[in-house]
Amino acid sequence: MTSTISLLTDPFLQLPTANTVEVIWFTEFAGEQHFVQYGENLEQVAIAKTAILSKVQEDKQSKWQESVLENTRRLIWRHQAQVKDISYSQPIPYQVTSIYQGQPIQSRIFTLSSLPPKNTPLNILLTSDHQLMPMVTANLEKVVQTIPKIDAVFLAGDLVNVADRASQWFDDSRGGAFFPALQGKAEYTLNKQGKPTLYRGGEIIQYAPLYTAVGNHEVMGRSIEPTLPLNSQFEAAIPRQVAKQIYHLDEQSTTLKDHSFNIDTYQEIFSLVEGNPYYAVTFGDIRLIVLYVTNIWRPQYNELTVKGRYQELSSDLNSPEKWGYGQHIFEPIAQGSPQYRWLESELASSAFSEARYKMVMFHHPPHTLGGNIVPPYTDPIQQLSYDAQKQLTTVHYDYPPEKDYIIRDLIPLLEKAGVQLVFFGHSHLWNRFVSPTGLHFLESSNVGNSYGAAWQKENPRQIPPLGRQYVSMGDPNGLEPVIPTLSPLLDTEGQPLPYIASNDITVFTILNTETATVSSYYFDTREADSLVIKFDEFSLK
Repeated sequence: MTSTISLLTDPFLQLPTANTVEVIWFTEFAGEQHFVQYGENLEQVAIAKTAILSKVQEDKQSKWQESVLENTRRLIWRHQAQVKDISYSQPIPYQVTSIYQGQPIQSRIFTLSSLPPKNTPLNILLTSDHQLMPMVTANLEKVVQTIPKIDAVFLAGDLVNVADRASQWFDDSRGGAFFPALQGKAEYTLNKQGKPTLYRGGEIIQYAPLYTAVGNHEVMGRSIEPTLPLNSQFEAAIPRQVAKQIYHLDEQSTTLKDHSFNIDTYQEIFSLVEGNPYYAVTFGDIRLIVLYVTNIWRPQYNELTVKGRYQELSSDLNSPEKWGYGQHIFEPIAQGSPQYRWLESELASSAFSEARYKMVMFHHPPHTLGGNIVPPYTDPIQQLSYDAQKQLTTVHYDYPPEKDYIIRDLIPLLEKAGVQLVFFGHSHLWNRFVSPTGLHFLESSNVGNSYGAAWQKENPRQIPPLGRQYVSMGDPNGLEPVIPTLSPLLDTEGQPLPYIASNDITVFTILNTETATVSSYYFDTREADSLVIKFDEFSLK
């Protein structure tokens, strides 16, 4: 904790109802009392409930104001108060206070309101894959300069890189941690063409509720070796079934997730609907369905010197506890799974059928030019090879395309129900698609950096040289990308590109419920004074 006592974050808003909203903030001290004052003269008080985050740490790879040589627990307290008897039509001032050694530590005064009713014009920020990437603060600063009033943020996963590393949420020394960037308190300097420019992000979630989906970076792996660097713990996630076999655990074991994977820190930081990682909410005219559709990310390289998507390390063949088990799925979405059955029930609900806009958000792409859509989204099939002496020589993984759960099971269900927009991330680019039935697919995750697009022999996906041949170019699931309707970027021959995948140009997207339009904008960070360009727009019918 620094010598000057302050709140670790500004307050942010979640889970508004017709007459309440949740106000949340964090401190590095337990304090004696924490509360929200609200009303025209801050005359009303809501007392907060406080809990300490159980797993957040720093390690030697942390970018923090203090250097640590080994994994070190951070003591961070979360405070949540419900503000009651409010309306949407009359936003009111509020301020949070934490008492530390008898002294009040306070935020600035912001405004809040309740859940917007139907027929309310809204601007929703659609964003994803922040991960403390270089252009995020510039992106969010341009959001608030372009759209002065953001009414909610829908964030399709990958909020940080390592969920248990506290500084990535709160105070990364590079200046672009998750909360500061979304609260206009970041201090990230971009140096483009020898011109350093300081960006502070956008003051957004102090006023607008935040809805998030679980991305692969919100999932932590095995924590049974607490001295391992946090990156190694993150990468060590294995399927629950494998953990039960290796460590001789049953389904009821309290340590099963510590031996496989967990989203504990994510669930402790955010207020989720009924505590579930998949949920549905009505926000104005929008029925938003958020799904837990993501898998572990493994390198796409094919060499046996890499624990990757398609194989295990040759040096680990006799140590199954060290295997990665391919790109295994965290929460099933296949037909008949608990999440699928829940989704069927939600799609049959009156809340869904009566909504003007029907939108689904999850992390993994159903259609994209990005690299992370290959191999197909299905359970890896393990293939073992032995030599004449019956010694294990290779462990490979196969992913049958016909068993892609998103394409085989999920999308037909959404199309049949009349979903209009599927929003996702994961591949760090912007592109969109439209199915023959008119379902729109949008990926707007070129927020801070990009790994390119598999398009016209540019940046082809690496696929295994032997065995099944996955799709190296274009969308593996058969849709053609849509050329931006207003101002597409051009290739070297002057032809319009159907994507933006850049480490200089950052993109954000706004859903406007009054005009029924989804508009995407880009900003070229190489010229700090350049304009924000609206380059694509389409309507939801």
